[in-house]
Amino acid sequence: MSDSVETRSTLARLGEGLVRVGRGIRWYVTTLMGDRAYDVYVTHHRVHHPGEVPLTERQFWRQRAAEQDAHPGARCC
Repeated sequence: MSDSVETRSTLARLGEGLVRVGRGIRWYVTTLMGDRAYDVYVTHHRVHHPGEVPLTERQFWRQRAAEQDAHPGARCC
């Protein structure tokens, strides 16, 4: 009976580890691709400019694209 409890416990820990790894990979990829850029901007804006209204998401992405076009540093595309 204790072997089956041990097996379940081991499988539960393995499952938790796989979930943690999956979340880490998802975080890395979304951060690398810039998917979280607006969320990071809003968080920064609320902390450092509490009385001001942040850009809308649409305004943010338009401004970011315009800045990248005006100053095309090292990037793949």
